[in-house]
Amino acid sequence: MIKDKDKLGFWTFVFLWFGAAVSIAEIMTGGLIAPLGFKIGLIVILLGHLIGTGILVLGGIIGTREKVPAMTSTNISFGVYSTYLFSILNILQLIGWTAIMIKVAASSVNLISQSLWNFNNVLVYIVLIGVLTILWLYFGNAGMKKLNITAVSLLFILTLVLGSIIFKDKTLLTKAATGGISFGGALELSIVMPLSWLPLIADYTRFAKSEKGGACGSFIGYFLGSSWMFIIGLGAAIVSKNSDPSVMMLAANLGIAALGIVVLSTVTTTFLDVYSAGVSFLNIVPKLGEKKIGIIMTVIGTLMAIIIPMENYENFLYAIGSVFASLFAILITDYFIIKKNTKVHSNILVNWGAIFVWIIGIILYYWFIKLDLVLGATMPDMVITGFIYLISWRMMSKWKLTTK
Repeated sequence: MIKDKDKLGFWTFVFLWFGAAVSIAEIMTGGLIAPLGFKIGLIVILLGHLIGTGILVLGGIIGTREKVPAMTSTNISFGVYSTYLFSILNILQLIGWTAIMIKVAASSVNLISQSLWNFNNVLVYIVLIGVLTILWLYFGNAGMKKLNITAVSLLFILTLVLGSIIFKDKTLLTKAATGGISFGGALELSIVMPLSWLPLIADYTRFAKSEKGGACGSFIGYFLGSSWMFIIGLGAAIVSKNSDPSVMMLAANLGIAALGIVVLSTVTTTFLDVYSAGVSFLNIVPKLGEKKIGIIMTVIGTLMAIIIPMENYENFLYAIGSVFASLFAILITDYFIIKKNTKVHSNILVNWGAIFVWIIGIILYYWFIKLDLVLGATMPDMVITGFIYLISWRMMSKWKLTTK
């Protein structure tokens, strides 16, 4: 039972998800869209984020209504044992995100450090950001409200400064498109970034004071934050041919402010990753505490950032999209359209029919990626996967492993 003091309101969700969106990874992903030019790139960013964040919020609503974490909510369509598989997949992608965020941020901090103090050691900054994330995790929900609001307010001011630097360049709107990415490919990046949070959002919206507050706060916070980060990355890549904001901040002599935006944005985002990794782990081993597991996940992610090259994460985003877009297409169809299964079950161990359609959805996703459709891959994949489940669930209703 969730206590009233632990419940989160509209503004907490706005700041929480704005903070999640403000990250170097989002800025650099926005930079990948630069070949389309600023005007088309802006349309792609806003359209993709409207679609992606809209789907994201649907996953959050399920968490609010059922008061369960994201991975537990998949029990509704897939059964108890299936949630263990999805929890493992979610833990792996969250550890991957943690490593990517820490590695990219540490590289940016190191670049700034070289400029300010002539100190060059990425390893030190990887460890430092890992330790700061652990400290952030330690404060929990109560501390998160105050710390997140303070940090995000500062980050917003700093991103406004960065934005003013970019938009002062009069050539931004006139530079022609150069090719290198299609409209559909760019749209997919804009959709899949919000969808990468689908396996996490219910971990937080289950604490919402109201369904409307949780849904609207999450949508506004993430849509505004992520769209703004993408736009900054898009503008930076067009103007300076480098979407790493550290380069531009150094050129503007922001110095310490540049360090602040990189470190704070990384810690606020990585906190959500490791906390949700802990929540997913508890779905498998419920006796351990969320914070303890979150700390362990942070340590693992930090070690991965040290050992494994993580800079190229475009394929990683596609992998997340393939697994979780089709998974949540089935869950959303089941919960909001069919409405027969709207509760977490304890007697259904595995729904083999749902698993079968999920696998079809993963295959379809990669097929759509190859086709390079103007709508990207996620939207066609989710629509078709959801439709297949909608017309077949009655026929496959007996394909379930249940307790006696």
